[in-house]
Amino acid sequence: MLKEIGSVFSFLTILPSSNATLENIAKYMYLFPIVGIAIGLLVGTFGFGLSFFLDPLLVSLLVVSFIAIVTGIHHTDGLSDFADGLMVKGSRDKKLKAMKDLSTGSAGIVGIVLYLIGLVITISLTSGFDLFKAILISEILAKFSMVLMASLGNSASLGSNSLFVEMMKDKKKLIIAFVIMLIPVIVIGEITGLLMLVVVAILTIFLLFISTRSFGGITGDVLGASNELTRLASLMVFVSI
Repeated sequence: MLKEIGSVFSFLTILPSSNATLENIAKYMYLFPIVGIAIGLLVGTFGFGLSFFLDPLLVSLLVVSFIAIVTGIHHTDGLSDFADGLMVKGSRDKKLKAMKDLSTGSAGIVGIVLYLIGLVITISLTSGFDLFKAILISEILAKFSMVLMASLGNSASLGSNSLFVEMMKDKKKLIIAFVIMLIPVIVIGEITGLLMLVVVAILTIFLLFISTRSFGGITGDVLGASNELTRLASLMVFVSI
């Protein structure tokens, strides 16, 4: 089981694993929130420590940079491709082709810039232990968002996402992921955490609706975009309450 968890960690972070086959990762997708907990603890502790010495804006910039390093910017690339696909006019096939294009379009560039600016500004609005809690909860919810989307959605086309969607049709796995996510969110976030969860769930369903309408389903890029956008949305909720 430890090897399987290791393969999931290698998929969502820069940590290497000799057991990281796509089928293995998809089979244990429901453990994504555990990786969210690990990333949140690591990055949250990093930000918490820096907040005692540096200006909030500088702390925020370093935290966002650390998130990028730990995760390998894997899902940020998905957000870029998702934006490119949405902005293309035409058929579903044309939109899917735009998402698969290796070059980044203007929509993708603007999307990433706005996303990073939003992260830096939002994180800079909190500090100390609140910063730790915000980062931890947002990472857990971001990973759960991908699990929820794969469980509810259908594949837009055959590809790497198909395995994840197929494996997550087992609703027992969704329940396990939900429990793993819910316990720390309630214990650490309390009412604020629950509000963050509600917003993340609504946003995930909205993204699923948009993706189904635009692409005929979800892709790996859509799952990645969900991770990034729900992270930002949950952080916004935290600093707004």
